[in-house]
Amino acid sequence: MRYIRNIFFCTFLLFVNFPNVIAKTVPINEESINDYMNKFIIDCTKGMLTANPEIIVSYYSEDIRLMPAFQKTLLGKENASIYHKAFFERFNILKYKRENLEILDLGSQFSVLGTFTMKIQLKSTKQIKELKGKYMDIWEKEEGKFSLISEIWNYNHHTDFTEHLKFNNVPGTVLAYQEHLPINNDIRFELAALNRFMEEFISQGDHKLWSQLYTNDVISMFSYKPMYLDKESLDTFLKYHVAELPIFEKLDIRNNHIDDLGTYIVNYASHIANWRNDDYSGISTGKGIKIWRRQSNGSLKIVRQIATYDYNY
Repeated sequence: MRYIRNIFFCTFLLFVNFPNVIAKTVPINEESINDYMNKFIIDCTKGMLTANPEIIVSYYSEDIRLMPAFQKTLLGKENASIYHKAFFERFNILKYKRENLEILDLGSQFSVLGTFTMKIQLKSTKQIKELKGKYMDIWEKEEGKFSLISEIWNYNHHTDFTEHLKFNNVPGTVLAYQEHLPINNDIRFELAALNRFMEEFISQGDHKLWSQLYTNDVISMFSYKPMYLDKESLDTFLKYHVAELPIFEKLDIRNNHIDDLGTYIVNYASHIANWRNDDYSGISTGKGIKIWRRQSNGSLKIVRQIATYDYNY
């Protein structure tokens, strides 16, 4: 049953390995952003290795969305701090390395994609595991200052440590169970329509239609998979992936938040899926971020994407 569930998760648990790039939309002070991001890596590493969540949380906006793998979404700085404290209470962090691989300028925001490796020890049993994953951070630029408004990550591989990475007592939120955005303007209408289209072709296992969602320079981040750095490699993956999927009796993809930045649109979305495969069935939820880019012909296509799943897996 775990295998079948993991096949399903790959559909939505969307991830990266590539050279350092700054994509340009409007002029920004690239040097100041790079310096600040390097400082964040140093401080984040220090916070992890010294079990000091305050160092990490100091970079967060008050309204941050923290979206860890195997966990409900943590809304707000206080809840994010509680999560980090719970993590350090359960684990000793023996090794931590974080590397930014891309900064994509979105206008009033910018995204940072990267990878991480950490070796952790479960305090209760002294068991040690090494975990490798990737992340997408969304930062807001305002009057020369930067604040981290969302952070999401997933893992490159399966692990038998999953249950220990869940924190049931941390005050999180299953976004898929919350209200979705009312469809009261053009961009919400457009993305809601695309969601409905996605529900259909994913349920039908149509990889050719699925592929048309993405730009040629897409970077896509599925859990338990290598990073897909262009459309050709993503197309190959989707072709074989649809054959692994279970039957979806009901699939609901919903928008929780949209930042319309002009050329780019940052789309926070979640899903609820009723699925079955032979003798197994279940209901699953997940969440993620899609960065859409307006094309020269007016269409929207996904240029960056990552997702992960909730505590109920």
